[in-house]
Amino acid sequence: MPIFHWIIPALWLVFIVYWGVSALNAKRSIRDAGWWWRHLAIRLAIAPLIIIAVQIPGIRHALQAALSQHPSSMLAQATGVLLTGLGIGFAIAARVYIGRNWGMPMSRKEDPELVTGGPYAFVRHPIYTGILVALLGSVIGYSLMWLPVLLLSVPYFIYCARREEALMCEQFPAQYPAYKRRTKMLLPFLL
Repeated sequence: MPIFHWIIPALWLVFIVYWGVSALNAKRSIRDAGWWWRHLAIRLAIAPLIIIAVQIPGIRHALQAALSQHPSSMLAQATGVLLTGLGIGFAIAARVYIGRNWGMPMSRKEDPELVTGGPYAFVRHPIYTGILVALLGSVIGYSLMWLPVLLLSVPYFIYCARREEALMCEQFPAQYPAYKRRTKMLLPFLL
């Protein structure tokens, strides 16, 4: 059994517990009539793609092989643990910094505030950045079973980020465009 076998799942457990507890203190979301249906449709569109993908023999075989494999290299395990820890730490730091302004992806908040300091001074969506880095670490250090999650999360988070930015431009027409010009969406200096 790999030495770091339980560290990555433990990091994800910390993330999930913190996220659940801290969500209880968030500001209330304002929802329009179609909000629930749009969010449900996006999530339901992903499920059939996964079901279809795992039925394709080559993909099924690769997935079964990936689920049974753990990295044997101590360097890969350590790198994975480091990236997962840094990613989860960055996401939690961003969540702490945004405080009660946090909300589910693409949601409007009552009495919104534009947060541009802390982790938000480096990227506009540090929570997404942190989660993606943690997923990459999980792929490297734990199992390739995380790869489909990572590959599906990238376009989902980019979609969410773009929708959220449209909402932010509506809510903060003077400040948000300037903030957008000086920071990148997900990766400092790149994207």
